[in-house]
Amino acid sequence: MKLKWEVKKYDELTLQELYAILQFRNKVFIVEQTCPFQDMDNKDDNSHHIIGYKNNEIMAYSRILPPGTAYEQASIGRVATDTENRRFGYGRELMKQSIEILRQLHGEVPIKIGAQLYLKQFYESFGFIQSSDMYMEDGIPHIEMLKSEV
Repeated sequence: MKLKWEVKKYDELTLQELYAILQFRNKVFIVEQTCPFQDMDNKDDNSHHIIGYKNNEIMAYSRILPPGTAYEQASIGRVATDTENRRFGYGRELMKQSIEILRQLHGEVPIKIGAQLYLKQFYESFGFIQSSDMYMEDGIPHIEMLKSEV
């Protein structure tokens, strides 16, 4: 089943939508990955939020950060899919949507991401190339990756 996609700027989100997004991110990044970290990083209000719904429940989420927010380049962050529904390809669908929407918002600019190391091949399949050495963030190995071409 395909997801229903919504793209909203921070100030367009209802309180219920914002709560659902934060709850979803908490479920994936903090509970599932057993990684206590400060999710609310003062970058949400400058971002566009990509939300994939199935039956009015969030199945996939990311945020588009404009250049100069997380990196000099535009970025896609907080990429997450619902734990129990990963086998349906929602992660691939989410990244396609995220790249397309970033290009609509910011043009044909380079995209930089901070990726968990175990997802390196997944992001490479979208044209991202490792651009840093491995580093630890919140106890999880990460790398920076860059996508220059369309």
